[in-house]
Amino acid sequence: MSDGALSQDEIDALLAGVDSSALGSSPAATAAAPGGSEDERKAIQGFLAGTVDAQSSNLSMMTGKDVSFRGPNVVPMSRDDLLQQLPDTITAVKADFNSGFPGEHTFLFPEETAKAIAALMNKEETIELDEMAMSVLGEVVSQLVGSQITALTDKTGNKSIASVSPEAANVPKAVAALPGGTFMCATYQLSLGDGKTHQLWEVYGPSVSQDIARSLVSKSGGGAAPQQQQQPAFAGMDMGAMPNLGGGMGMPNMGMGGMGMGGMQNMGGMMGANVQSVQFPSLMPQTTTQEQGNIGLIMDVFMEMTVELGRTRKLIKEILGMGEGTIIELDKLAGEPVDILVNHKLIAKGEVVVIDENFGVRVTEIVSPMERMAEGV
Repeated sequence: MSDGALSQDEIDALLAGVDSSALGSSPAATAAAPGGSEDERKAIQGFLAGTVDAQSSNLSMMTGKDVSFRGPNVVPMSRDDLLQQLPDTITAVKADFNSGFPGEHTFLFPEETAKAIAALMNKEETIELDEMAMSVLGEVVSQLVGSQITALTDKTGNKSIASVSPEAANVPKAVAALPGGTFMCATYQLSLGDGKTHQLWEVYGPSVSQDIARSLVSKSGGGAAPQQQQQPAFAGMDMGAMPNLGGGMGMPNMGMGGMGMGGMQNMGGMMGANVQSVQFPSLMPQTTTQEQGNIGLIMDVFMEMTVELGRTRKLIKEILGMGEGTIIELDKLAGEPVDILVNHKLIAKGEVVVIDENFGVRVTEIVSPMERMAEGV
């Protein structure tokens, strides 16, 4: 029986504004929702295993390093089960599904792994998990979730799947927002090219994993489609008319031995085939609804925008000799447009203006991707 004192986990939760009942210390909390059947586990693991190559490719392109996922190993867990596996401090990125298969969905990174990924993304040796790093990790999870949504749409035919913009926070594991009851947890081994093996956990809430598993199983287990593909050429005809058709045309007297099978197929095609013109797909590139939805996942991510007046190069002795009143000549001509950069990448040019005693820039030109590649930025 409790003596009324709070545990350290409960104190941490109260300081973070989390209801202590969510900590899983109550038996009722862990038994709130049944789940975790073997069929459900196999369906989720099979689906996620099919996305591993795409996820590895996405992270490799984003970081510029050879990144690879291994796994996953999917098992049903409770909050207490997962907390025993997690390090003391983690970076939790919430990316709940809000349509299609609505419910809780979270990625969990050890603090060291979160720093390593953010450093690779920002091209830095070391990094602190500040607001900018959290935005970078949110962008990484956006790409991971986007790949999963694309794969789920293809496998289930559900075109309404979408998720909220990911939100990242570096917190003690005791206050991480995890589902109640029994949920599915996928564990990945992650290689970032630094010679270390990193771990990553992906958590699906009970309702999400159940809905996804049922949709995957029902889509793959249906037998109607193969039967339709094997129907004979007479499938387009009224079956009740077949005896009259055979008698009226004298089929018993047509010499079946001399009539080849190709003739039978042609006759069936003339009598019952539903002939339609071929519809070829458009060769013009188009933005699909799914692509628009994936872009929407990163609309709330902050990015650094800077305006560059010009550049120059100086010897160290010239820099050390600078003082008040020194004039530095730049490589831009007077009146020439300034460069507008996002995350140090040139995207536009503009002219300097003054707005209520503050400097501003009026965009005069958007730099095309071909120009950016030609300039090597």
